Amino acid sequence: MAALLDEIEPLKQSALGALQSAADLPALEQAKGAFLGAEGQFTALMKRLGTLAKEERPAAGKAINAAKVEIEAALAACREALELRASAPKVPTDFTAPGRRRSLGHLHPLTQVTDDIVRAFRRLGFAVADGPEIEDEVHCFDALNTPKDHPARDAQDTFYVGRGEPAGAAASTGAVGGTLLRTHTSSVQIRVMEKMPPPIRIIVPGRVYRRDNADATHNPTFHQVEGLYVDRGVTVGDLKGTVEFVFRELMGSDTRIRFRPHYFSYTEPSFEIDFSNALVKKLGKDWLEIAGCGMVHPQVFENVGYDPEVWSGWAFGFGIERIAMIRYGINDIRLFYENDVRFLRQF
Repeated sequence: MAALLDEIEPLKQSALGALQSAADLPALEQAKGAFLGAEGQFTALMKRLGTLAKEERPAAGKAINAAKVEIEAALAACREALELRASAPKVPTDFTAPGRRRSLGHLHPLTQVTDDIVRAFRRLGFAVADGPEIEDEVHCFDALNTPKDHPARDAQDTFYVGRGEPAGAAASTGAVGGTLLRTHTSSVQIRVMEKMPPPIRIIVPGRVYRRDNADATHNPTFHQVEGLYVDRGVTVGDLKGTVEFVFRELMGSDTRIRFRPHYFSYTEPSFEIDFSNALVKKLGKDWLEIAGCGMVHPQVFENVGYDPEVWSGWAFGFGIERIAMIRYGINDIRLFYENDVRFLRQF
């Protein structure tokens, strides 16, 4: 027994030295196996307990187990130190250096322009209204005084969905027209007037759809904002003042506005709006068409139950992409929809 007990302490010291000198985790595992593994030196020592006299075995076993506990504690400490070292950066960290910030996203340029439009109208007391993008012909055309044979109602110009067909094509048979993707946000003004009594002061920004071939200035999907004001004694002067204020907010204080007579089925009289400023001059032009507007047609008021002898109002609408293209000097509308981060990062 004396010979076996004399071997425990030197073997323990040898094991501790091997663990502490391990340069990495694989070397540590190798040292562990050499002493505590199935073929390790301490395992061999335990096997020799059977050669001792029965009364000597408890003391020898206790000494071996105490040594193993000390070695396993040293093993755990060495493993923790090596794992910490392995996870440490290869290059020392300078904690006094400025930190690296995460790159943050930002709003799409069309969203930025829409927010600016909404902000300008809110300053005049307008509320924002919304409505469905999948519409019926009553709200998109009929209630807006658009005749059955109007070209906008043809399937060549409008996206019809479901099994219905455009009322213009079905009129001769008395069939009911189908639902469609709205061609303008003007349909929302009908929905608002159906639900609310005057006075009304709203804008309606949103996505619209038309059967256009995609090119530099057209896209089947684009964004529009509609403005509607209904009250007693509303005049074209109110319309012109609002238009001038909004476009000066959007395009600069040097912006000038002019109205040209035009035709829209839901306004009377109707106008096209041109504007001029330094940006337009850079394009080599004096005036640029930007929007359509007019006084709400009396028939539209009658369609929603308003008395046109009591109430008057104006409406105007324009494309948000057009504003953004002029504002940022963009010459192709398709850039807004290609999701090229090189383009989007500029805004």
